[in-house]
Formats: sequence, C-alpha cells, structure tokens
Amino acid sequence: MIIDAHSHYMPPEVAQNTAFFKEYWSDVDAHLRVMDEHHVDKALLLYPNSDAHLNMGGWSKLCHVYNQRIAELLKAHQGRFIGAGILPIDAPQSIAKELIRIHDLGLKVLSLASSYEGKYLDDPIFCQVFEFAASHQMPVHVHPQILSPIGEERVKDPLLSPVFEYLFDVSISFGKMMMSGVFVKHPQVNFIFAHFGGVLPIVKERLDSTYSMLRARGFVKDIGARPGEYLSRLYYDTSGCSSAGTLQAALEMADEKHILWGSDFPANRNLKDSLGVVSRYILSTQERNFLLGENFNSLFS
Repeated sequence: MIIDAHSHYMPPEVAQNTAFFKEYWSDVDAHLRVMDEHHVDKALLLYPNSDAHLNMGGWSKLCHVYNQRIAELLKAHQGRFIGAGILPIDAPQSIAKELIRIHDLGLKVLSLASSYEGKYLDDPIFCQVFEFAASHQMPVHVHPQILSPIGEERVKDPLLSPVFEYLFDVSISFGKMMMSGVFVKHPQVNFIFAHFGGVLPIVKERLDSTYSMLRARGFVKDIGARPGEYLSRLYYDTSGCSSAGTLQAALEMADEKHILWGSDFPANRNLKDSLGVVSRYILSTQERNFLLGENFNSLFS
C-alpha cells in the first residue's frame, strides 16, 4: 500500500479567500486521477497555511469551515483520504473544543504551522494540543508557515522566501521545541516535520558538535540528550523530493522507519520522480514499504 503523507486540498470557500491557493488546490478529481495513475492508495490532506483567516474573520471561522469540509470529503471518497484538522490558534480558549470536534469529525491528524505570527510550537498554548494528541493517538504534522516566516522581515522575495525562509521556520520550530523540552514532556506524541525538517539533515552534525562544545563550557543548559538523539526519534516527510542526495542525508539523521513519502501535491505534481527516488535509492523491498506506507500506518498502532 502506498500512502501519501503530505498532500493538500483547499475547500473552494477557503481557497477563494486566499491570495495564492485559488488555482488547482480545490480539484479533488484531478487529485484522485493523479493518485490512481501512480497507484497511491491514500493521501493525507494537510492545511498548507494561508492568509484565509485574515479574510474570513479569524481562525475560528476558518477552522469551522475547513475542518467540516475535509470531513465531508472523507465521507464522499471513502478510504482514499486521511484528514488533518486545524486549530484556532488566535483563540486559545476555543482550542479544547475544536480538538474534540476534530476528533468527532473523524480527522486523524493535527496540522500545525511551524509558527504563528512569530509564536513557535514551544509556546505554552500548545501543551493542551500535545496532551490531546497523545491521549487520542493523533500524529502532529508540522508544516512550514508561509506568513511572516523567520527572516522575511529582512528579505521578502517570491523565490527566496519559499525556498529558504519557509524551511528555516520548520527547523527553528524543531529547535525551540527541543530547547524548551517539548519532546521530553510529550514523548508519546508522534511529530512529523515536513520537508525533512527543513535544513535539519544538513545541520544535524553541527547541532551535536556545537551542543557538546557549549555544554563543556557551561554555555548551554543540559537538554537530556544530544540533539541528534531527538532528531532520530521524530518523523519526516519527503514533500515531493526527488533527490537521492537529500534522501540519503535524511537517512543519516533518522532511520528508514522515520521517513514518510509525501508528494506535496498540488504544489508538486510530479509524483513519478518523487516516488522514483525511493525505488532507485532504497534497494530493499522492506525498506521501500516502510517509506511508502508502513511507517505512516505505524503512527496509529
């Protein structure tokens, strides 16, 4: 079974309230055609983060519409999609109620941005989210924030922002969660970081060596383990990557049981190459099966 651990669908009434997501992002028939063409059995639908809440009266109204429409899509296409719910981060008092609603709607994953207006996932308001996720065995997927990601106050560019700043925001989110003890406090939560966690595969060695050097001099607090140990326990999706070198770097950071194949459809519509790199680089049939679906299924067992 092939499961796409990173794809998107925007309900039309949400898409029309965005600047970017109007075209392609609401075409479920095209999505199913692409899935069938490449023998993808199921796809996780994630919120890509957008400006919709700014045009819909806030996150609460957006969540009410978005989560309901995703649930309806799951019922209309039984067994083809897995739903991820979103939360009203601007209304902390409403988060608990929406968590219950997400669960009741049959959405199996919680979709969070790497940050919200500069507030990262180490903020105390997310404790209730992680506690709920642990008690209901719901993975938490961390997707890049596209509104004011780290660095955009200095460089805002239509190419550089999505290539660098979106991914850096995911990496910083991990770092702040690690340094604040989120992974220690919530060990039962299965966190999935999109795009291999941004630049984490590249900086893993430097994280470890710098942490060891600074600990020896008393410049950094004891976080209980080397950064690389925390990295090895988390999950990462490939987000449409077709580079064997990038996949190899990720597998040096985490083993084959912690990498999930994801297409990033419809941002990336080339499923052939992103699936192909798994087949070309992962020679063991068992290991390919891990990446292409078994790892994702294991998050719920």
